Amino acid sequence: MLSRIMIVGTSGAGKTTLARSLSQRLSLHDIELDALFWNPQWQESSLEDFRIKIISQTDAHERFVIHGNYSKVRDLTWARCDTLIWLDYSKPTVMWRVTKRSILRIITGERLWSDNRESFYKTFFSKDSIIRWAWTTFDSRKKQNAEWLSAPENAHLNVLHFTTPQQTQSWLNALPSTDLNH
Repeated sequence: MLSRIMIVGTSGAGKTTLARSLSQRLSLHDIELDALFWNPQWQESSLEDFRIKIISQTDAHERFVIHGNYSKVRDLTWARCDTLIWLDYSKPTVMWRVTKRSILRIITGERLWSDNRESFYKTFFSKDSIIRWAWTTFDSRKKQNAEWLSAPENAHLNVLHFTTPQQTQSWLNALPSTDLNH
């Protein structure tokens, strides 16, 4: 049974979208690592504070879905899960998704974690650009995930490795809905 799920994949792959669907469909608490990490004005949480927030959230809920790519807490997040979903899509797919998402966030002024927002300058011209980040970390993220999945400490994980959005959607559509409130 899917009760403690970790979703990983390159920035823009669709981790949050899948997590929201799983959270609703399976009545899981949604734990977004970006929301725990980012403070107002795009200030980062300290590693100690970040770990404390993760422990607090996972200890408070028996059933949850965690999503994000923070290697500095991977030992903690992966250990607390029974299932890992790897959204391992092609670079063109990911780049299209992250670019489209960023443009929509700029146009709508969507509020992100701690009331932060993407800006045109930061998204397209800054050294901290999420689009640049997705491009430059794509290959290393893929390699890191493969290495970590083969590590003995992660042998407990039931791994679902999806290489296309269609494959992920087919799997999601086949899941039975679990409504624990009724």
